[in-house]
Amino acid sequence: MTDWPPCIPDLLALVDDPGERVWQSLRPGVDLLPLYGTGPHGPGAALLRYAAGAEVPAHEHQGYEQILVLAGSQSDHRGSYGPGTLIINPPGTRHAVHSVSGCVVLATWLGGIRVIP
Repeated sequence: MTDWPPCIPDLLALVDDPGERVWQSLRPGVDLLPLYGTGPHGPGAALLRYAAGAEVPAHEHQGYEQILVLAGSQSDHRGSYGPGTLIINPPGTRHAVHSVSGCVVLATWLGGIRVIP
């Protein structure tokens, strides 16, 4: 992307047709489509696509993270979140995430994560 500020006129269309963008494997069953940013430790945004039964292990947020559920549902120890739910994870919060039936979320973050052993 060369224009700033970035503008994505039809975010949901990227799920089915990412154009020149490439979905990347984040972990088994979870793919990431970067939207902007310099990587996992700085500010950024991406679409995350969870296959049914996929999970992200326990981790701690180093900066704010916002998750907007676009389709399907995502769950953690606090509950299950369907389309339209905005989840805000402040720095220092910890959780593991999974999706029973699969989902697509918009994730934005200000800092990285630390996987909890």
